[in-house]
Amino acid sequence: MKPTLNIELLMSQKLFAGAVCAASSLLFLASPDVAAQAASPGTTQPTPAVAAAPGVAAPTPPVIAPVSAPQSDASREQDEIFMQLRDAARKNDADKAAALAARLPNYAIPSYVDYYRLKPRLRDAANEEIQDFLKRYDGSAIADRLRNDWLLELGRKRDWTNFDRELPLFVKNDDYQVKCYALLSRAAKDQNVAAEARLLLDNPPMYGEACAALVNQLVQSGQFTNNDLLAQLRLAGEMHATGPSRRTALLLGASDTRAAQAVDLPAVAMARGVGKTRAEHEIYLVAIGRMARTSLKLATVALNRNASRLSAEESAIGWANIALAASLALAPEAYDDWKRAARAPLTWNQLEWKTRIALRRGDWKTVRTTIEAMPTQQHDEPVWTYWLGRALLAEGRREDAQALFSRIADQNSFYGQLAMEELGMQISIPPSAVPPTPAELAQVAANPGFRRALKFFSMRMRFEGTREWNWALNGFTERQLLAAAEFARQNDILDRMLSTSERTRTEFDYTQRFPAPHNDILHPTAQGLGLDQAWVYGLIRQESRFVSDAQSGVGAAGLMQVMPSTGKWVAEKIGLTDYGHGMLNDIRTNIILGTNYLNMVLNNADGSQVLATAAYNAGPGRARTWRGLLTAPMEGAVFVETIPFDETRNYVRNVMSNATNYAALFEKRPQSLKARLGTITPRTSGIGLP
Repeated sequence: MKPTLNIELLMSQKLFAGAVCAASSLLFLASPDVAAQAASPGTTQPTPAVAAAPGVAAPTPPVIAPVSAPQSDASREQDEIFMQLRDAARKNDADKAAALAARLPNYAIPSYVDYYRLKPRLRDAANEEIQDFLKRYDGSAIADRLRNDWLLELGRKRDWTNFDRELPLFVKNDDYQVKCYALLSRAAKDQNVAAEARLLLDNPPMYGEACAALVNQLVQSGQFTNNDLLAQLRLAGEMHATGPSRRTALLLGASDTRAAQAVDLPAVAMARGVGKTRAEHEIYLVAIGRMARTSLKLATVALNRNASRLSAEESAIGWANIALAASLALAPEAYDDWKRAARAPLTWNQLEWKTRIALRRGDWKTVRTTIEAMPTQQHDEPVWTYWLGRALLAEGRREDAQALFSRIADQNSFYGQLAMEELGMQISIPPSAVPPTPAELAQVAANPGFRRALKFFSMRMRFEGTREWNWALNGFTERQLLAAAEFARQNDILDRMLSTSERTRTEFDYTQRFPAPHNDILHPTAQGLGLDQAWVYGLIRQESRFVSDAQSGVGAAGLMQVMPSTGKWVAEKIGLTDYGHGMLNDIRTNIILGTNYLNMVLNNADGSQVLATAAYNAGPGRARTWRGLLTAPMEGAVFVETIPFDETRNYVRNVMSNATNYAALFEKRPQSLKARLGTITPRTSGIGLP
């Protein structure tokens, strides 16, 4: 049997199945025949996976042959065992993982075999065994992953000696629980971490054991006051986090059962009354806020009925809870509710929605004062930098406004583009960088991290592949990033191509950032329907990042993420008689169904790309409802900013920004995002769509 290639020995062996580098001195040989063919003059090079955008001359870097090669039966069997090993590790089945790992003594990626063998035993493994793994695979993505796992275990055991030693070596340092354990370790040594904890503890649904223990430690040490706990209780109620609500209530000396009822059964909690203590009052106000999500009228009546038993600040907190619910419903009373909440300490989410409702009313003074009241980290986000600039502009402070716009105008994003236009510029495509050289491409092709990523992508292990790819990019220069993006293009991994290319700040290739694959299908289809091709590509880029077999958690499939029920409905409408559910991942079928549905929602939205984009993501019914709440025409950017669903709001921002870039690329002339957003008018009539 032919031995399995060890990817992690690639640099020393200079071997990789099916890969042939165009550089003069670096060959990855699958067999002498392949090498001879690759070296022969006149050998046909593979076609790049992404064609140039229509009407755009793409850079023409040298091509490296894709690394994939036909697999043997033995190789496929090894891959299947490896995936079973991963599943066993995920289920913490240590015995099964050990047995499967033993069947992979020469697997292509031994570090992951060792990781999946060790992970289910992490609680019982000796420190020496873990240190041996970390030393053996030092500097790799999987070593950092194991260190993350181990830090969680060390934190759980309160082994602060080993935790403190390992924490500085955790490169990604992106685990919320680890961050809580880090503060807990310091608090256990009597260090004051209250200020840092207040900034960190803003997401109760993510707390877990680590953050719950941190809160408890800070209370016991006197670093957290009752006001901190009341703020935590308020936040947990707002985010529907029952467990943290229970724990916080107990720390306040209140009933955890009542706290849980306030979150999950607000009518029951309200029926119990306001209570006597400050904590009981806060639990009642949580119930008011939860009830307001279902019935604004009942919540308002209850708050008014008990106003005399609440302090002025408590009443304001109650109105803030109601105002948030009213804002999410885009209810007309939201604006007045926020006025009643003037004395309330507001959460980040409440500050944002108070600002958004003021935007809808054209109340630029409130927009300014509310953004200025935000914590620095929130205040400095591009979205609020832009809207603060607009507020200052409305007050005649042009110089101050332009200073804010200048901070974000170099960001190729929704708010960066809007800021550019406020500065008198339009969106255009920067000159393309010099294409990567053969030597630059060869360096990327030789990187073991990219090879591991390609192996994982070939096995449809996208999470692992993306982790390895992104890790390999650490420390890359602009030129190396462009070369890596080109390598991804030539291996048909388009999501990695555009994500990698997006990292550059001084050299650009917008055919990498905004690719136009499958144009032979999309162009005639969009043209036949009268759809803006730039918009369609902008939507596909957001939906699937051009991963043709993408599958969402709710079943949406393919490039345009078409739901099975929608695909069937559209197929019937357009007379696609041979359609079957299994065809959703077929590129041609997916584009035909997706574009036809997009055309239907566009017509239903009277030609507004903003409304149609929102409808494509959240459903036509919701988009009609949001539009139906308008009483007068509204600036497109304000309408987008006040879409109640976070996912849909971000989706529309990204699609419209993408479409503007695609239009500039396709048409070779500057574009206006503001013009594309247009004005959203009150609803006239619309046909029913699924």
